[in-house]
Amino acid sequence: MFKKLIAVCAAAFLMAACDETPQASMQPPPPPPAPKTFMVFFDWDSIKLSDQALRTLTQAGDAYKTSGNVQVTVTGHTDTSGSPQYNMALSLRRANAVKDVLVRQGVPATAITTVGRGEQGLLVPTGDGVREPQNRRAEIVIPQPAASPNDAAYCAALSAKYRTIDRANEVQAAAADAMNKCAQGDYAAGIPVLEKILIDGKVPLPPRT
Repeated sequence: MFKKLIAVCAAAFLMAACDETPQASMQPPPPPPAPKTFMVFFDWDSIKLSDQALRTLTQAGDAYKTSGNVQVTVTGHTDTSGSPQYNMALSLRRANAVKDVLVRQGVPATAITTVGRGEQGLLVPTGDGVREPQNRRAEIVIPQPAASPNDAAYCAALSAKYRTIDRANEVQAAAADAMNKCAQGDYAAGIPVLEKILIDGKVPLPPRT
């Protein structure tokens, strides 16, 4: 009788163990990468872009090229001098002036949305009728694609390959910057640079899964 009782208990224990389904470890998804933002400023009642603004837009164009197929938003603003109706139109003209430069740099026109906000969204709060240079601006926002789960591993493999080759002085700074980008999670900027360095050095790229 005692042996039968032990057998029944053992069977019950095994059945209970079989019914226990291991729970997968659910990790929360990583937050989306922060968009890259750029800002250019205008003279009063003007849509002309300064040399500094053009340099900033060159950086924005380069950022788009490493961001994949994303939709860029350009938002124009004014200060509070002038009528609200005039300023709304002026802010849109500023946004379109920025768009024209980005298109010349290779950003598809269809990938750029322009918005005019007039006196809304002041960078420096002021009363009405104030000429504030910081408020006469356009903001460019370039979303960043979510990284593939394997991008971190691939970037690490590229970095390991780079460390095994003879490193010319002229590529050391670029490689260091690219590896730093990877460490920050900006794989879209870091991976292409490391790939090019290895390809130029005739080093086979590691597999990318």
